[in-house]
Amino acid sequence: MYTFEEQFVEVRPGIQLCYEAFGDPADPPLLMIAGLGQQLLGCPAELCEMLAARGLRVIRFDNRDAGRSWHASTPRPSLGRLVARRFHPGQYALEDMAGDVARLIDALELPPAHLVGASMGGMIAQTLAIGHPEHVASLTSIVSSTGSRRVGWTAPSTLRLIFSEAPRSPEEAAERAVRMWRHIGSHGFQLDEAGIRSTARAAFARDPRGPAGTGRQLAAILRSGDRTRLLGTIRVPTTVIHGDRDLMVHPSGGRATAAAIPGARLHTIAGMGHDLPRGAWPRLTELIAGTAGAAPARGTQELLAGI
Repeated sequence: MYTFEEQFVEVRPGIQLCYEAFGDPADPPLLMIAGLGQQLLGCPAELCEMLAARGLRVIRFDNRDAGRSWHASTPRPSLGRLVARRFHPGQYALEDMAGDVARLIDALELPPAHLVGASMGGMIAQTLAIGHPEHVASLTSIVSSTGSRRVGWTAPSTLRLIFSEAPRSPEEAAERAVRMWRHIGSHGFQLDEAGIRSTARAAFARDPRGPAGTGRQLAAILRSGDRTRLLGTIRVPTTVIHGDRDLMVHPSGGRATAAAIPGARLHTIAGMGHDLPRGAWPRLTELIAGTAGAAPARGTQELLAGI
């Protein structure tokens, strides 16, 4: 199995994305698209390795405004401006973020890729499948929604945490992350608090500007509107995964996504919230690999033994 260090690719003039790859470069590509405010670290390396063991070349990357990828210079939007849908003239949309992914696929000279997106990552993956179908081999949308205001709503208690004071140190970032994942995470699976703290510290070291980028990413979601009708144009194998307890994106978002995409299969995981809990990795691997039509597992026993 081949694992590459962080690399950079220019997807637009002046806009670079940071990415890492797992697995054999000759295997079919699978892109892991991170959620709101998450860096490539939000797609756990162990999960990427489990998927690579299924004969997939797994690529995880920082979206724009996250991690070591390009950051916009426009101000962080206030909660009031977001509620009123008053956006800065330079505010980008999900279509721009999906365009970044399409250009990443082009820059790496990849064939049509299997897409796996969690939360906002699922929205980006949906948007890519709508606007750039030639780049997409399959779609797995996890804890995501359609953009309709009638489904997939966020609990007010979650919004208060999103807009809490930005951390000023790695330890503050770790405490903030634990509060957030205790609230929106999977109550049916063991909370990996040590892992959450470690990832939060590493994310702060990679990008202490996180909250500003998160606000602009949230504005991109709101600016992009309802995709329900356009989701009906998707013609690739599609799996929709949602937890039955999600305080970030209500489970109605997953149900609506599956209903809108022809032939999509909905899988509800009991006890899962708005995260990718370690205890669910074997099930997630099976669903993702199955959607991609991947080969039977090879050499995964050692990986599963550590879960």
